[in-house]
Formats: sequence, C-alpha cells, structure tokens
Amino acid sequence: MPFEGACLCGQTKIVLASEHKDQVICHCTDCRQTSGSAFSTNVLAPQKDVTITGPIKTYDAKAASGNVVTRVFCGNCGSAISHKSAAFGEAQAIQTGNFADFAKIPTGAEIFVKDRWAGLAPVKDAGQVDTMP
Repeated sequence: MPFEGACLCGQTKIVLASEHKDQVICHCTDCRQTSGSAFSTNVLAPQKDVTITGPIKTYDAKAASGNVVTRVFCGNCGSAISHKSAAFGEAQAIQTGNFADFAKIPTGAEIFVKDRWAGLAPVKDAGQVDTMP
C-alpha cells in the first residue's frame, strides 16, 4: 500500500510506493531551517518509488560534507517535500511530516545528534548518530 501525502496547501502531492517500518529524525542545521523546527523527520526512499506532482521549486545548497543537496519545496506554499544528494545514491529523503500515516511509524534513528537542541531527549530505542552515517 503506498503512502500518500500533500503539502500544506494541497497543491503538491507525494506518493511513496516503498515500505517503511521506521523513520529518521535529522537535527542538522539545514534540516532545522527547512522544517522551521528543531529537527526534520524523513525516510530514505528509492527515487523510482517516489512520485511528486504539482508545483515545485528546488534549491541547491552545499552541505557540511561538501555534497550539493537539492531541496524540493511546494512552489505555492513552500512546504518542504524532499531532498536529494549524491550521498543518497539512487534514493532521496522524503520529509514525512506531509504524510498522516507516518505519525504512527516509529523513529529508528536520530542523526546529527551533536546538533540536537538542549532540552530535547533522545528518542527511546532509536539509534543515535553524531553526524551523517
């Protein structure tokens, strides 16, 4: 069963055909800025299993690793949709806040925990990684 999600305004739709038993929280500065919060929640999905329709815009930025990260946003409301990087190979990170179903899917790992905000406790039973694995 595919996951179906949408941006805040509903104009950009995301269909994710791959299965995901857990998701990843990222505390890096870039993810915090694109989510407008203390972290972002994501899954890494094969690009062939991702369909994004509707108005989108992209923004390329250099990550701390030196890799270019292409961020995908709704072209109307600006909701963060996904991001791609050479580090992900043939996959892309899909931001799960756009999918109601991911509220029930556990967090398997937290990355860039060296940048986690003070006062936020580690997620119980989730792997803890200082930077990018």
